[in-house]
Amino acid sequence: MIKKSLTNLAIAATLATAGTAAFADCGDVQIAEMNWASAELMANVDKIILENGYGCNVELVPGATMTSFASMNEKGQPDVAPELWINAVRDPLNAAMDEGRLHSTNAGPITQLGEGWWVTPAFQAAHPELDTVVKILERPDLFPDAEDPSKGAFIGCPAGWGCQLANANLFRAFDMEAKGWTLVDPGSAAGLDGSIAKAGDRGENWFGYYWSPTAMVGKYGLIPIDFGVPFAGTDNWDGCIVKAEQDCADPQASAWTVSEVHTIITDSLKNKGGIAVDYLEARTYPGPIMNAMLVYMGEEQAGGEDAAIEFLMQHEDLWSSWVSADAAAKIKAGL
Repeated sequence: MIKKSLTNLAIAATLATAGTAAFADCGDVQIAEMNWASAELMANVDKIILENGYGCNVELVPGATMTSFASMNEKGQPDVAPELWINAVRDPLNAAMDEGRLHSTNAGPITQLGEGWWVTPAFQAAHPELDTVVKILERPDLFPDAEDPSKGAFIGCPAGWGCQLANANLFRAFDMEAKGWTLVDPGSAAGLDGSIAKAGDRGENWFGYYWSPTAMVGKYGLIPIDFGVPFAGTDNWDGCIVKAEQDCADPQASAWTVSEVHTIITDSLKNKGGIAVDYLEARTYPGPIMNAMLVYMGEEQAGGEDAAIEFLMQHEDLWSSWVSADAAAKIKAGL
């Protein structure tokens, strides 16, 4: 009986060794599954590709911008934040990168992203000549406010959102009240989305704040508008535009600050190198495809794992360019 148990243990050990060998080239990788749809999708696509294509052992852990960054910076885990919006952590992230704790392995994992002011396709089709914010501000009559149709409605952020301050200060910087505009508080995320959906479904004009990648941009084809003025500098933006009105006495008209999203990895993963780092450097989602996936997630109530499978099935031409031909065959076979 003892001999049989020892034999079983030997077999188990052999199998474990074989399993470990399968992961030898990549090893264990811990990825933050951050708490918004595009980041959930990216984390799950990364998991499937790295496990099925390259034999990595991937663990997804719950994450968010601040908590994932703090954990990576202080504890060295998780290994990867697939979609870190760095404006929220720019100074401490720069310090961590300067000191070698963290690294940006991909400075553009999603294209055509960012915050700013947007219009509906119906407006652009009817008025292609009004192609900047500066030009649009001369025509408040094209966006009548429901409460006072003699005024133009600019849809800002709900009270309490960080972007509320920036929109309010830019409203003052562009002297929009004197030009006949009202800054509309949509009341909530649902109110903001509802205003877009109403205009989009009816083919009406809409002008306001939004961001991408999002399902609303994908579903309604919102178009970002060039401000018609340059970015007026970080002193104006960080020292005034994003602050409360009492702390921003003289806001200067400015384009929206550039949003930056990076894939951030820990120093331990970078030092290991290997296929996981090569893959993360290679993969980039075009904005329109990401927005379309977010529409799918919203309409189908799909979580990150289901959405990742849908993405891999529908966009083989894209993701196969991120991996080797051998890995692509393994990934496809596993779907």
